[in-house]
Amino acid sequence: MTAKSTIEQQLDHRTIRAFTKQPVAPAIIEQLVSVARHTATSNFQQAFSVISVTDPAKKEQIAAIAKQPYVAANGHLFVFVADQHRDQQIGAEMGKTENHLGGTDRFLQAWSDTTLAVQNTEVAAESLGLGTVILGSILNDTQQLIDILALPQLTFPVLGLAIGWPDQKPQLKPRLPERFVHFENTYQLPAPLRPQLAEYDAVVHQYYDLRDTNRRVDTFTNQVKARLALQPEKRAEMLTVLHRQGFLLE
Repeated sequence: MTAKSTIEQQLDHRTIRAFTKQPVAPAIIEQLVSVARHTATSNFQQAFSVISVTDPAKKEQIAAIAKQPYVAANGHLFVFVADQHRDQQIGAEMGKTENHLGGTDRFLQAWSDTTLAVQNTEVAAESLGLGTVILGSILNDTQQLIDILALPQLTFPVLGLAIGWPDQKPQLKPRLPERFVHFENTYQLPAPLRPQLAEYDAVVHQYYDLRDTNRRVDTFTNQVKARLALQPEKRAEMLTVLHRQGFLLE
């Protein structure tokens, strides 16, 4: 694939939530995991793991956490996990019990390694014609997810990724104009902000009004406002769960 076609593919990214009944071949899953393994990593620590969730009962449980039934439907489900447990095991087996693996620095390294692996895997999957949906919704109840996946200390789930052969082609969702996300040398958000977002709000309004499914009246700034004070109950417990897993205790 040329650089140009890769860019075109990424600019045409659409979240796919409906997959055909055609399974994703094991060879493709192996290839995608290989792509994840070859992702750039902080300090060569490779501080993430990938769990393929193939047990239908577990998929149903995770779909319930995510409040998205399609997670349990057709397609292959990955859960990407920030993982400092592996390094702890290596150190213990080499007689090194003191470590800072639960500290903020090492946690953020693991988190960034994991999210980079998710993005790499998504790009690779789409290059093969697969559809994808990244699932931040698995964090709606992190403790339950940790229990379902039997995650040990010094691990934490970051994102899910469902892939499959697309059974839909949704409209391309409009993104913020460049001037609101790309600055030079210093942070330079234009002010006052909302009036300058009016044109983008109109584009988003039209997108929601004309798209094929789940039409509604909405804008970008209205969505931002609605989410400012929104926090699902179990997400409010996330720091407590991080502490239970051995992270951010410093």
